[in-house]
Amino acid sequence: MILVVDDEQDICRILKFNLELNGFEALTASSAEEALSLDLSRFELVLLDVMMGGISGFELARQMRANPKTKDIPVIFLTAKDTESDLVEGFRAGADDYIAKPFSVREVMLRVKAVLRRTSRRVSGTLDYESMSLDLDSKTVTVDGKQVPFTRTEFEILHLLLSNPGRVYSRQDILKIVWRDDVLVLDRTVDVNITRIRKKIAPYSRCIATRSGYGYFFQP
Repeated sequence: MILVVDDEQDICRILKFNLELNGFEALTASSAEEALSLDLSRFELVLLDVMMGGISGFELARQMRANPKTKDIPVIFLTAKDTESDLVEGFRAGADDYIAKPFSVREVMLRVKAVLRRTSRRVSGTLDYESMSLDLDSKTVTVDGKQVPFTRTEFEILHLLLSNPGRVYSRQDILKIVWRDDVLVLDRTVDVNITRIRKKIAPYSRCIATRSGYGYFFQP
């Protein structure tokens, strides 16, 4: 079941109708407070507006991530806040995806299906690609059944890229998401860590691809 949380009733109604049209069960809530009154652990995914009266969508996502029963439930933000700083805050709050308003319903349905495909592999606490596996609890990486030593930074970068295949992240994106408030880190540091990751995950080094002039992405 999917939960839609938005204080615009028209959006709730349209998304609920289209989710059900696409074979999903859906429920709506008009505020974060109403959502928190529900058993959130029973939902497969939450479509969450950011700007609502009272508790914001960012705060609701943080509360979900802090709760062991809901920490792994994927969250897609739906919001008119689409600046770079907003996007970074969204990912810090635990977003699995971020869709700017106004949006097409078709795009939302495609994103929902993509996130569910991606996150279905995290039920056991792992994120997998073929014979490569990231254990999200122990923060370890195995390739072909053998554990490979990763630093925290390397693990976080690989986790970011593997969690969002096809999405391109610039060096600045990666710095802000992985290093957060450390303003002393240089762009070149990202390149150095990417090089190390590629060596460590061979034969999947080709999956960490570069889009010239834009940044890095995971290419299945």
